[in-house]
Amino acid sequence: MARYTGAVCRQCRREGQKLFLKGERCYTDKCAIARRAYAPGQHGQGRKKTSEYGLQLRAKQKARRFYGVLESQFAKYFDMAERKPGMTGENLLRILESRMDNVVYRVGFAASRKEARQLVRHGHYTVNGKKMDIPSYLLKAGDVIAVAGKSKNSDKIKAVVETNGARPVPKWLDVDKDKLEARVIQLPNREDIDLDVEEHLIVELYSK
Repeated sequence: MARYTGAVCRQCRREGQKLFLKGERCYTDKCAIARRAYAPGQHGQGRKKTSEYGLQLRAKQKARRFYGVLESQFAKYFDMAERKPGMTGENLLRILESRMDNVVYRVGFAASRKEARQLVRHGHYTVNGKKMDIPSYLLKAGDVIAVAGKSKNSDKIKAVVETNGARPVPKWLDVDKDKLEARVIQLPNREDIDLDVEEHLIVELYSK
């Protein structure tokens, strides 16, 4: 399955809530959910009865869209989560949160996860002093993410950091805005992840 290239606001409308896929626009009255709070398409406003499988599928799709990962990637992460000790659902969210693009977004170095993926691919960040251009790279406790040397003088990066500097940073991350770097204190616990995802439904779906 190729990466989705259509209007991302349709994804928010399909899930019936904001997925924060377009950065600052999501916080304004231009947000698609604020204007049309129903599913897209001809029958979007119709009343639908959702089956158990439908609820499980929607939970999985919502999580995928939050983090912007492909179906095959998501399935791979689920397999990784199953092999780890602890609760599979929480392990899955912890893996998704530890992605390089997600952490760049979380610390305010990008307006959205989509923008974070693009900036990472273009080599604007380092991990432990080494250039990292793989958005799916999984960070570990103690890793330090920083804006690369030349990129610190980029007007684009300066504008991104300045615009998103006021966004709350999760407690499992530590940010130094002056040095344009952040550190992973520890991988997050479930209570540290503020996304509205019902991970138990995802586990049920993959357990069929």
